[in-house]
Parts: sequence; structure tokens; C-alpha cells
Amino acid sequence: MVSAGTSCSDAGWPEHRFMSTLRSTAVTQGLERAPHRAQLRATGLGEAALDRPFIGVVHTYGEVSPCSQSIAPQIQAAKLGIEVGGATAREFATISVSDVLSQMRDGMRFSLMSRETIADSVEIVMQAQGYDGLLGIGACDKTIPGIIMAMVRLNVPSVFLHGGAMLLGWHNGAELNPLRVFEGIGRVQTGDLAPDELEAMSRSGMPTLGACPGQFTSGTMGTVAEALGIAPLGSTTVPAVYSERQILARHAGERLSANVRNDGPLPRDLITKRSLENAAAAVAATGGSSNAALHLPAIAHEAGIRFSLADLAPIFRRTPTIASLLPSGPHVPLDLHRVGGNPTVFRALLEAGLMHGDSLTIDGSTLEESLRATPAPDGTVVADCANPFRSTGGLAVLDGNLAPNGALIKIAGLTRLAFEGPARVFENEREATRAVRRREFSAGDVIVIRNEGPRGGPGMREILGTTAAVVGQGMGEQVALITDGRFSGGTRGLCVGHVSPEAADGGPLALVHDGDLIRIDATTGTLQLLVDDEELARRHAHWRPLPQKLAGVAEKYARSVGPAHLGAVTHSGNLSWPREPPANETPPPRTTRKRA
Repeated sequence: MVSAGTSCSDAGWPEHRFMSTLRSTAVTQGLERAPHRAQLRATGLGEAALDRPFIGVVHTYGEVSPCSQSIAPQIQAAKLGIEVGGATAREFATISVSDVLSQMRDGMRFSLMSRETIADSVEIVMQAQGYDGLLGIGACDKTIPGIIMAMVRLNVPSVFLHGGAMLLGWHNGAELNPLRVFEGIGRVQTGDLAPDELEAMSRSGMPTLGACPGQFTSGTMGTVAEALGIAPLGSTTVPAVYSERQILARHAGERLSANVRNDGPLPRDLITKRSLENAAAAVAATGGSSNAALHLPAIAHEAGIRFSLADLAPIFRRTPTIASLLPSGPHVPLDLHRVGGNPTVFRALLEAGLMHGDSLTIDGSTLEESLRATPAPDGTVVADCANPFRSTGGLAVLDGNLAPNGALIKIAGLTRLAFEGPARVFENEREATRAVRRREFSAGDVIVIRNEGPRGGPGMREILGTTAAVVGQGMGEQVALITDGRFSGGTRGLCVGHVSPEAADGGPLALVHDGDLIRIDATTGTLQLLVDDEELARRHAHWRPLPQKLAGVAEKYARSVGPAHLGAVTHSGNLSWPREPPANETPPPRTTRKRA
């Protein structure tokens, strides 16, 4: 170790050849870094720890939700694995927002904003501290893409670990999923459920720590992380309360230490056009959340890859739904775990030629190599591609004169794929929720909620409260809903979201009037406003955006955020951060880092 008062040439650099590629030596090595070493010793590090690679362990532990509160034991296990693997673990936290607690109120505007804040905050700490690798643990919806975006942006050896889902509740002799509590609101509004019964359900709906138990956004993005190769295969579906999660976390720490020491694959080796296509296929096959259509382009953006709704459309069309998971099927992540987890889904897709087997995983092996010992589909939770639950994926991309840059519809679980009806227009979610609560709509209506896009919201909040109430009232496929906002992974019913361009940018959704006929056809992939072009041009000439009074983070976000079809990102993407040697000193000869 280079001690205080000793020059680099006097003490020599570490013998390990790989150390010459490490960012942390700019903090720990050299004469002018004596104060840095003093502060590191003040944190409890000894001489051996200072001579090792430094690995950041970022997590979202806190008390804002059961998702974030579940991960404390996994953090400690991951740090132990890093230390056993020969590196020094450096723990730090980032924010987490509960989508459940922010639903049906203005707090939901900040959910998608939190994704950018998470990515930015991780980048800030990693760059300022000069850490050599990054292990991230999260479970709430936006924490997963936020951390992965930072990993790709930084492009240092990285591993992501999902925190795991909660177990199902139990009510009146049957299992109870939290989605039924949301939908119970609509049942109370129609008189089908007593308010006391709904409250009893809320006491039983979430019995343990962990993320919501279904292929909602959290579960979907865990599946995406595995398909991208940046998370251990099979890790997402292990429940949060299982001790097995601590074993997974320790192994993940050991794996990352090995990758730092042995030139393992970097995030941009893993995140490629082919692995993004794999992830999209995994979303489609599992009936996953429409939010993946925001997060996959955003992750791609960090790697300098353009991956938009147009790229997702053919993958969603050709990929069958082969996993029967909530909200479009009866099963939960624990059921999938018991039959082989996400790798069983991936194996079926790979054998059908619907995934690329040459994409890399975090241990440097290919996906095909990693799936060789994976169980075959059981036929109940996971079907074979030759006999799927649905011949297409759970999501479909629409376009047409109402969405020139695309829109999304979740078709998993739907029996009706086409709809035409008169528009019932609302300028924001609050107005729509109030009308739905009062049942101020009719069967056959197309409920339009606009000014809820990334810029117009701002924040592109989820419309789960409105859609769940509609489903709870028994009108899930009796009306349609269209918005430039987004939907929860738990959304059911005939719902079209992510309409782009958004209304706040003067997109066609801003021009819809009450009574205009709208046609939705998920089979042909079209979304049409049945108003002639001349009339639309006249309306556009008179259109003015709604005034916004913004301050703080909402103002900054609205000024920088891009369109939904490109991931609603807030910077130009694909940053490169060269390692800088200690100032005024000659570093040892650099070695060229090999790519796995």
C-alpha cells in the first residue's frame, strides 16, 4: 500500500496487473492521495481493503414501501460476497418511490421522474467516488430501470439483483392478490362490495415484505434484467422473504468481484440490440407490463442504441404468451419459481427461435450455454411455444392518425381486440376519476384522458386508479380508455396508453372532441380518430397548450424530457467516462481491458 508521505515511485504500484485499469487507483494511490486514504481509513478500511478494487453497492432500502423494506438482508449478503471475492464493498443508497402509495393523486407524477433521479444519483456517487464496479439492488417499479440505466451509462462491471416479491394474502378461504383491493374500489362504487369488506381485504392483501406478486412492472423489469444478462438467471422470482435471496445476493457479490478482477463483461457488452430484442420477447411472452416499452428504449439510449416502439412492435406480434401470470393469468412469481423461473420461459423462446442465444450473461457465458440445464415448460404455469396461452404477446403497438409515433395496448387477458365508440374527453386523470366514480359514462364510450404525458403531466403518471375502478364496475371491456399517460403493470381492460406525440406537444390527442368516433383495432395494430384531415387541421390551427405552473424538479423534468416512444429520457445518451490517473504523477502502464 502507498502510505502517506510516500511517493508512487518509492512504494511501487500494486502488483496486480488488472489494477492499472481500475478507476479507484485515482483515489487510493499516489502522494497527493494521502488525504483521501486518511478519510477512507476513517470509514473503517484497513490497508488490505485499500489495495483492493472498490465496488459500490447501491440499494433502495427504506420504509417507503414493502418493496424497499425487504432488501436489507440482501444488501449485507451482497457486501459479504464482494469481500469474499477479493474486493472492497462501499454501500450507498438512492431514492425509491412507491407507485401504490402515489396512485390516484398528484404524487404519481413523480414516479417516472424518480427513474431519472435514481440513474443520475447513482452516476454522481460512482463518478465522484471512483468506484470500479457496481452492484445494484432494487424492487420498486422505477428503481430497476433507474439502476440499470446508470450501470449502462457508467459502463463499469455491474450486476443487478431484484429484491423479490411478497407472498400472497389470504381472505375468506382463498388467496388474495393486491390487485383485487384496487379493483374492489369499483365494486364498492357499484354496490357489489361492502366498504367494510374492502377494508378487510386491505388488511389481508399484502401480508409480507416484497414487491407486488405478479407480472406487474416490478416483476416485468426483473425479467428484463435477466434477459439482458445483467441479473443472475432465475433470481427475480425467488420471494423476498426466502432465505435463498441472501444466497443469491452473496453469489452476485462474488461474481461481480470476479468480473472486476478478470475483465468480465461490461454493461455495454451485455446491452446490445440483440439482448434488447430478447428482453422485449420476454416481456411479451410473460404478459408483462406496458411500462417496459418506456424502460427498454431508455436503457438502450444509455448504450447509444435507438430502440423505440417501432422496434418493439414486430417482437410483440411474433412472440406468443407462454407464461400464465397475473394480471392476465392466475399464477404469481412463486409459481414460476417452482417450475424453473424466467430461465424456463427463456428456454422455450430460445428453442422456438424467438431469442438470440449468443447474447452474453454476467458470467461471460452465452444465454444458450446458461440455459442448457433449465427445466422444460411444465404446461401449466409455462407453456411450450407450440401450444401457447395466446398466439401473440401480451402487448401490442398501435399507430394511426391518433398516434403517429405509436401507442400501446395490453391485450393479455382481453377477449375483445377491436372497439369503436364516441370519445368522452377529460383534460386530466383527476377529472376522469371523478366521472368514473360517479359513473358518468356509458357502455360503448371511449374515455380519453390527455395532458398526462411525460411533458404534459408532467411525469406521465399511471392511470391505474381509473382503470381499476372501471374493471371493478364490471365495465372493463364495455368501454375503452385512451391516454398519453401510462398504465400500471396491474392494469386490465381495454386500455391504450403511451399515445405519442402527447397532447401537450400538440399531438392529435389534443384535438379530440366529445363525440368524435375512435376506432381501436389491436389485430391490425391501428388507432384511428374518425375525423377528416381538413377538420383536424382547422382544430390544430386554433389549439393552444394548457398553461402549466411548475417549479422544482417538475419544472426541470418538463423542460428536458423526451417523447414516450423513445423512452421519455432526459439526456443525450451514451456517455463515455475515461479513467484519469492521479494528477501530476505517472501511472503504471495501462493494459487493454479484454471484452468477454
